[in-house]
Amino acid sequence: MKAVNEPLSVSDPKVYDLVRAEERRQAEKIRLIPSENYVSRAVLEASGSVFTNKYSEGYAGKRYYEGQQNVDPLEELATSRACALFGAEHANVQPYSGSPANLAVYLAFLKPGDKVMGLALPMGGHLTHGWNVSITGKFFQSVQYGVRKDTGRIDMDEVRDIARRERPLLLWAGGTAYSRHWDFAAFAEIAKEIGARFAVDIAHIAGLIAGGAHPTPMPFADVVSTTTHKTLRGPRGGMLMCKQPFASAIDKAVFPGLQGGPHVQNTAALAVALNEAAQPAFKQYAHNVVANAKVLAAELMARGFQVISGGTDNHLILVDLTSKNVSGKIAAKALDKAGLELNYNSVPYDTRKPFDPSGIRLGTPSITSRGMGEAEMKLIAGWIDRVVGKPDDDTTDKVLAEVLEVTRKFPAPGILLP
Repeated sequence: MKAVNEPLSVSDPKVYDLVRAEERRQAEKIRLIPSENYVSRAVLEASGSVFTNKYSEGYAGKRYYEGQQNVDPLEELATSRACALFGAEHANVQPYSGSPANLAVYLAFLKPGDKVMGLALPMGGHLTHGWNVSITGKFFQSVQYGVRKDTGRIDMDEVRDIARRERPLLLWAGGTAYSRHWDFAAFAEIAKEIGARFAVDIAHIAGLIAGGAHPTPMPFADVVSTTTHKTLRGPRGGMLMCKQPFASAIDKAVFPGLQGGPHVQNTAALAVALNEAAQPAFKQYAHNVVANAKVLAAELMARGFQVISGGTDNHLILVDLTSKNVSGKIAAKALDKAGLELNYNSVPYDTRKPFDPSGIRLGTPSITSRGMGEAEMKLIAGWIDRVVGKPDDDTTDKVLAEVLEVTRKFPAPGILLP
């Protein structure tokens, strides 16, 4: 019994040391990956709670296991908070993450071989919107729309033309590397015209929508999928929201269609995060995320960087480094050494391979959660310029020293260093 109750530092020192090292890394680095963030101590506490011990197949009031006296009200609390925050008619908080949530949309509305349409992966879309290496592109017919080469933006006339010609049964809006607002109303009109269901994936922008810093798709979409981390600052998980007529189909697609018991500890942490997102401070954070991204994009462009679409409307920035004569992979690895963490990424019409692309993708959620603002965005742009211009050890060492000086002034939320 003693071994079961020992703290992690005693029971598994190797894992304990890695956890502590990761805390230091997250505290000391400028984290610019747009899909990452910091959660609160309360979210961390809930996600590590005893709810991890509980199996809860089914839904509140209709479980297959006993002992749900605390799970049922917890799940009901999370779903009611989701509906209130996003203005949804129905919410399902059980998906394990964003990709399983998207798969549930397919299962609810399509049969294998049906046609789906989404933004192409190389143009900023997501794998699960029908790209050929994903199960969604293997089990379903898939057609993609893209972005204009001259503007880097989606052309709604092109989307309409493709939709009319191909007649998909499911139309996706949403992406993972698209920095502009989506015209949800126009997408909904196209879906209605061709008789398709309209799904919106807000995984990246959910927190911005919750905070009123980005337009919402709720009045237009049949179903909305999202992750619960990223800009929303919740645990790693997924969620689906839909109009009431589709509630039963969505719920059956999640369970028993794709999943067994939900991860109840994540439901607890999500309930906490949704409550946090309903507070005035979160709305200020969401607007600051966008404001910081706009400043950072402008500062990069002032230093000669080619920002795709000429700027950003949300939290992320996609940069083509071709004119800088350095690949995205080389730049990302050098920047990581300098304490600036982002990811290499394909850009629209990229001539390089995805694992060694021309671009980098960066964003402002994590640094905004730390309280950084316009002055720090200018510093970050300058550091990126220095490292990309000369990605050698001498440059990265000097920049790293400056980064550490700044991160000490902005403590990482949720992390208590000794």
